[in-house]
Amino acid sequence: MINQIGRKIYYDKATGNVIVDTGEMMGAVVETTVDQDFETYQALKERVRDTVGVIQLEFGQYAQDFAECNGYRVNPETLELEFSYPDPNATEPEPVYQKSLTEQFRELEQQNAELLLDLVMKDGRITEVEQTQANLILDLTMKGVI
Repeated sequence: MINQIGRKIYYDKATGNVIVDTGEMMGAVVETTVDQDFETYQALKERVRDTVGVIQLEFGQYAQDFAECNGYRVNPETLELEFSYPDPNATEPEPVYQKSLTEQFRELEQQNAELLLDLVMKDGRITEVEQTQANLILDLTMKGVI
């Protein structure tokens, strides 16, 4: 006998964001319980159970919507699925080409080293000025001006 099991969607009760979508299963499969899913899925293990809701769908339910959407969530007020779809009139954004992240990282390391050196040099100059001021005050004190 071929079983058809619909997907279970686990979501954050406060935000409606999907935590786990078990997907649909077909064949020699057995439906799992919510307890089993909390043991199986790491994302559920990490959550406080009372903060997680679950929606059980029938096999094939919303199949076309899932195929065409670019995101979905659970409305925390109505507890119904909401889908977002790509705008067919939107043009694809031009790709933004940039240096590799490795190269950007190297450049930032170099800038950081230069800024650190600059800071040390300025700190040294400040210390030198403070020493000069202290010597002048001492000199004026010794001469009785202060």
